[in-house]
Amino acid sequence: MTKAPLLAGLAALALIATPAAAQQPPEAVAAAALARAPVFDGHNDAPWALRDHAHNMINDFDFRDTTDTAKPDAEKPLIAMHTDISRLRAGRVGAQFWSVWVPATTDEAKAVQQTIEQIDVIRRMAARYPADLALASTTAELERAMKAGKVAGMLGMEGGHSIGSSLAVLRQMHALGVRYMTLTHSKNTPWADSATDAPVHDGLNDFGRQLVREMNRIGMIVDLSHVSEATMLDALEEAKAPVMFSHSGVRAVNDHPRNVPDSVLPRVKANGGIVMVVFYPPFVDAEVRAHGLTRTAEQARLKALHPGDPAAADAALLAWDAAHPAPRTNAQRVADHIDHLRRTIGVDHIGIGGDYDGVDVLPEGLEDVSKYPALFTELARRGYSQAELEKIASGNMLRVLKAVEAHAASRKDALPIETPAAK
Repeated sequence: MTKAPLLAGLAALALIATPAAAQQPPEAVAAAALARAPVFDGHNDAPWALRDHAHNMINDFDFRDTTDTAKPDAEKPLIAMHTDISRLRAGRVGAQFWSVWVPATTDEAKAVQQTIEQIDVIRRMAARYPADLALASTTAELERAMKAGKVAGMLGMEGGHSIGSSLAVLRQMHALGVRYMTLTHSKNTPWADSATDAPVHDGLNDFGRQLVREMNRIGMIVDLSHVSEATMLDALEEAKAPVMFSHSGVRAVNDHPRNVPDSVLPRVKANGGIVMVVFYPPFVDAEVRAHGLTRTAEQARLKALHPGDPAAADAALLAWDAAHPAPRTNAQRVADHIDHLRRTIGVDHIGIGGDYDGVDVLPEGLEDVSKYPALFTELARRGYSQAELEKIASGNMLRVLKAVEAHAASRKDALPIETPAAK
């Protein structure tokens, strides 16, 4: 046999032996995965963006296209929304946890009211677009809506202040359709420590542990984004159903307190939980975080340099910003967090929690909800199979939901946990 036919034969054998996914361009692998398993994002703050942009007056608000919603000259300048029906469709989104967030500094009683208002606005928004949007209270309803070609939705409360430290309010929020609660936001609650506040409880106190057990009993997912490492560990010790991190990165890639440390990751795997990787640049990229810390220090220095003259301090900070532009990050850095999770706890525990409409800056290539395919293309370029991409897109989150529902069904005869009502 001559050399040329021999080489041709070896090339043909190599092609046969190569997995089909490797023979396809990454864009095709990503597209095939998202066709079979559309994205189920763990955290989207569009409800609060509707409060900012329309004061929850949505009867004349066009949620099919929000690209022209920036208000740079308003008293509180607003960027354009990241989310609308057209871009959800373009981004191959099949399901969405709508975050019914209110600021952590809000008085607890007012926070309960505002949270109900946020539930109301997203319910009304879904009702306005029944051909495109659907709210679900069970996994079965959610999957039916996805199969019908709608963007299915569930509600997630971002911060335990939204229940006013009341298990009764927790249960009623569940009755209104809330299917996860983030135990804290940026501040401690009276029963749990936040990742970004001075520790008070060393994790969860006794009420916090009761709350985790009651969330398991009723079928509400315990969300550990925003909480301290001690709170993560206490909640994982208490939880009998899978937990979630609705929008977090990993500290091994960027050592930010909002991210999940390696000490916690094996516990997440043992629990059957999921880490839904966030897109917010300071959480994603160490260089972006370092720039932010330097800017904060400079801002403090300028305030001290210009006591009683805030205008001069603000002008000096603007000049500093012009001379020190913030670094940009991209989808590759987000993929680095996913890579670390796959190496440490496996692909079965990874999801996506972009934090769209909850942040003011996003990575290049992931600027709004139409851009998810870019991230999945990057993962395919790194060798992720179509089956792995399907798990990350929505399969893993659906598994967690079903497991939480199954645990609640197994406890259907258990009595509610009671605490004394305040006089």
